[in-house]
Amino acid sequence: MELGQVVYSKAGRDAGRYYAVVELVDDTRVRIADGDLRRIKRAKLKNIKHLGTDGEVLEKISAKLKDGAQVFDAELYSALRLYDKK
Repeated sequence: MELGQVVYSKAGRDAGRYYAVVELVDDTRVRIADGDLRRIKRAKLKNIKHLGTDGEVLEKISAKLKDGAQVFDAELYSALRLYDKK
């Protein structure tokens, strides 16, 4: 997993929803957000084994997160909007 990577929930009430990794907590957990229901300030702590990925990374979001720049919920939401249509 890396910052800005597009992931989806495998199970639970949010199954099938797409998120972006906004923080790497440790080797087994990350914080994810989608800019809509799950805002960046309230990013969900999720175990990596409960997430699936296609290996795609949101480059602009990833660069901002690595630089420590502020990422707005609106730009995260608009970047992920295309993935929820799959």
